[in-house]
Amino acid sequence: MRVLIVGGGGREHALAWKLSQSAEVEKIYCAPGNAGIAAVAECVPIEGEDIEKLQEFAREKELHLTVVGPEAPLMEGIVDVFQEKGQLIFGPGKLGARLEGSKAWAKELMHRHGLPTPGFEVFESPQEAYEYLRNASYPLVVKADGLAAGKGVTVAEDYFQAAGAVKASMEERIFGSAGNMIVIEECIQGEEVSVFALTDGSSYLLFPSAQDHKPVYDGDRGPNTGGMGCYSPAPILTPPLQEQVCRAILDPLLDALRMEEIDYRGIIYGGLMVTEEGPQVLEFNVRFGDPEAQVLLPRLETDLFPLLYEAARGNLGAISQPRWSGDAAVCVVLASGGYPGSYEKGKEIHGLDQVSGEEKAVIFHAGTALRNGKVITSGGRVLGATAWDPSLQKAVQKAYSLAERISFEDMHYRRDIAHRALSRGV
Repeated sequence: MRVLIVGGGGREHALAWKLSQSAEVEKIYCAPGNAGIAAVAECVPIEGEDIEKLQEFAREKELHLTVVGPEAPLMEGIVDVFQEKGQLIFGPGKLGARLEGSKAWAKELMHRHGLPTPGFEVFESPQEAYEYLRNASYPLVVKADGLAAGKGVTVAEDYFQAAGAVKASMEERIFGSAGNMIVIEECIQGEEVSVFALTDGSSYLLFPSAQDHKPVYDGDRGPNTGGMGCYSPAPILTPPLQEQVCRAILDPLLDALRMEEIDYRGIIYGGLMVTEEGPQVLEFNVRFGDPEAQVLLPRLETDLFPLLYEAARGNLGAISQPRWSGDAAVCVVLASGGYPGSYEKGKEIHGLDQVSGEEKAVIFHAGTALRNGKVITSGGRVLGATAWDPSLQKAVQKAYSLAERISFEDMHYRRDIAHRALSRGV
């Protein structure tokens, strides 16, 4: 089988790395790819949102499956275009992608169908939002409606913080059109966990839990990022709680999508808050997480290709439950100086040769490129140092050992990935 992966970050490297281990996959292309992906796939110089060129490439190469990594092409309707041409592709269509692409639409869907989610209001006018905030109870959460690379959420402790978030989103337009509309949401307390399910629209397979670390600094301080690290499994998601998530969230969500005549095939990624009253949905995403993919896929003992292929065909019932390693996996993200704000590119990366070939460890490339035979930085999140071990503590130590042997100018990373689980003595 010949496969195309759309995207060029750490998630796509993890997908390419795992698919390269499949006995069923003879050739992998990745568009546009990165320096690390080039070791396991042929990188193609087509950007992920150039849907017409991607479709033409898939036709010319007679590809058997296209796997969409990032959310933006899904929102642009890449799946609909491929399906119209009879080409098999993994991911939801444009209608289903609204689950991530419009927080307002997703919240209203959840409200209509009784999924547990914090109370909210939707605003299209900044003046109306300011008026609401003057009489609101704090803290509360201000969210840009559209895609904002994980940075469009502000937890506001008072009116001034909340009004600043509204102004930045709706008047200064720092998130572009993603901030045309905002959601103002009740701020609930608890511990976050990520839940992933692979679905063909009628049934689903549940993946293990994971916990991401969004704030840029240790102790969950500083602005949100696309993710500074991750670990799996997350002990907060106990077996009884997992059953509750399936019963109260995943089952009703699939029912809701079918009732609204949305044929959803791909990944459902729920960002949940575990509260004293039970799990609540903070948001849904419509693709593998990044960096969650970097800890989930190393734990997958089953061949990944049939899972994606049969889900795309609407035939997930033909697949047995996937097998998962009992190991804990940890990913530490190595980021450029200044990230998630402005940062420089083109810094040479040193030490990659010192960590290659390590057992139960891999460096996933996120923002890298090749220049004159050298690997350089080309993004905010540059590398994911990933390791796995039966002991979470040893997996953490191993991941940080990898990180310490890599360097580039102004590199920074969090030093407390998996701190919640370790504090429980896991």
